Amino acid sequence: MPRIAGIDIPEKKRVDISLTYIYGIGRTNVYDVLKRAVIEPAKRVHDLTTEEVARLQKVVESLKVEGDLRKAVALNITRLKETGTYRGMRHSRGLPVRGQRTRTNARTKRGKRMTIGALKKEVLAKVDAAKKEKE
Repeated sequence: MPRIAGIDIPEKKRVDISLTYIYGIGRTNVYDVLKRAVIEPAKRVHDLTTEEVARLQKVVESLKVEGDLRKAVALNITRLKETGTYRGMRHSRGLPVRGQRTRTNARTKRGKRMTIGALKKEVLAKVDAAKKEKE
């Protein structure tokens, strides 16, 4: 298994697909990487020569990928939080940042549904009993 940018890429897959396992290289820019490394996208990883793998590593090293990219994204988010921007506030509250609606949907960001308004008598009795036990 060739190791590029600290990631073992799958041998059985095509080069253009297996490079997307690296954080920061997606389906859109993988063809630019392969063009700079002079490698055919349809070639399988296990068919690559050591020279081609070395060229690929050299091209990927020139890009900001994996740990460096994750660190840059985290620093950008903390900067937004510290400056108190709207986007920073949304990040800190765990809400969608890019203008999506939250009245419905947004369940992955907001978590499990919780009923706030009307409670049934049995549930209300359990909640009151739990509060009395704490006191």
